[in-house]
Amino acid sequence: MKIDKDAFQKYDIPGPRYTSYPTAPQWTPDVTGDTYASVLNAFGQNDKTLSLYVHIPFCEKLCYYCACNKVIRPNEPKVGDEFLCHLFREIDMVASHFNRRKLIRQLHWGGGTPTYLSEDQCEKLFFKIRSIFDIDFNGEIAIEVDPRTVTQDKLKTLRSLGFNRISIGVEDFDDKVQEDINRIMPFKQMAQVHEWCRKLKFESINFDLVYGLPHQTKETFKKTMDLVISLKPDRIALYSFAYVPWLSKPQNKFNMDAIVSPEEKLDIFIQSREVLLAHSYQAIAMDHFALESDAMAHAFNAGTLHRNFMGYTLKPADEFIGFGPSAIGFMENTYVQNIKVLPEYYECISQGRLPIERGRQLTLDDQIRQWVIGRLMCQFMVDKQTFFDKFGFEFEDYFYYELEHIRDCRENGLLLENSAQIQVTDLGKIFIRNVCMGFDIYLRQKNGHKRFSRTV
Repeated sequence: MKIDKDAFQKYDIPGPRYTSYPTAPQWTPDVTGDTYASVLNAFGQNDKTLSLYVHIPFCEKLCYYCACNKVIRPNEPKVGDEFLCHLFREIDMVASHFNRRKLIRQLHWGGGTPTYLSEDQCEKLFFKIRSIFDIDFNGEIAIEVDPRTVTQDKLKTLRSLGFNRISIGVEDFDDKVQEDINRIMPFKQMAQVHEWCRKLKFESINFDLVYGLPHQTKETFKKTMDLVISLKPDRIALYSFAYVPWLSKPQNKFNMDAIVSPEEKLDIFIQSREVLLAHSYQAIAMDHFALESDAMAHAFNAGTLHRNFMGYTLKPADEFIGFGPSAIGFMENTYVQNIKVLPEYYECISQGRLPIERGRQLTLDDQIRQWVIGRLMCQFMVDKQTFFDKFGFEFEDYFYYELEHIRDCRENGLLLENSAQIQVTDLGKIFIRNVCMGFDIYLRQKNGHKRFSRTV
């Protein structure tokens, strides 16, 4: 695929990743623990199903590229024990608002490094969740893994608990890149972990890769891609490096001269995409790829793929709860986010208060735009009749202001449009964040451009 240089320069701008709408800059402290309690009470009275995310913030070492919420600690049992003590109290506080056991259709442990916890601690956490909720073991039960922190025995424990999908952080296999981002992980180590996962029959194995890191070139990343393909994971997440040193101070350690140019970064992505497509992987939504035999490819082709803070999901639930510092929930059209700073999270829990830092209650317009952006991100199309059936508005009437944006995307080859639907082109999939930005009313109000990574 060839990208016109003018189009690239036009669309390579800061923009959201749209794991939520409205995006986090629009959330405010007006949504409090009391707000969350009311939402939980309403949710507790109905039969809606649940996606549940647990954020385990600890890492043994600092990876300089990472902008996730993490806490660097030596691996000592007392660290995990203290965390679980507070986490269990949060779980109990949330569950106290329910008058019935809730069904979890999707469970995900992220971080940080979830496998920082010992086998015993992993078992205690899983059993705590099972004591409160019913888990659909036919759903997605997923965990993020750092290959440097797992043994074969720990993987056996996770599989025996019921985890059926595993996501492994690879990033890049090049020695120079690994040295610069402070994440040394030999390919042999990664291959061994992958072999253990295959023998344990995890239903789906995902590799996370990052393009645009310091010292990467098309040539070096091609070697990484060849090594990845030799192992043939079921899914691959090919993430654009989010260079946000104003949010993640360790990124200031990078030599700016070592960071690839925007043009080469795009070339790395396009080359990697072509390699994956040539090896039986299907492009899934924005930045994911899956073997054509994988359930994610099936869901995408069937138009049932969904997106939330855990990424793309096959088993969508009605509502979403997050536990742990910085974790996010979404229920009854309300976003809530927990306190990010670990000591403050502990203090709030110790005081018996729900640890909410901020959130957002959605207006009808928010819900409409959330739906449209979600369709674009997941299915690469919007059906106008479905929109009318759901909201009672003609698409062109409601998005009258956005018609110019749609026309611009069409003229630049990002969209196709007819009277029935809007369809994203292959080129538009590369710039899907830009397509969605045109439907984001807060960007129009110039109230959301700050602090986003670039779209390519």
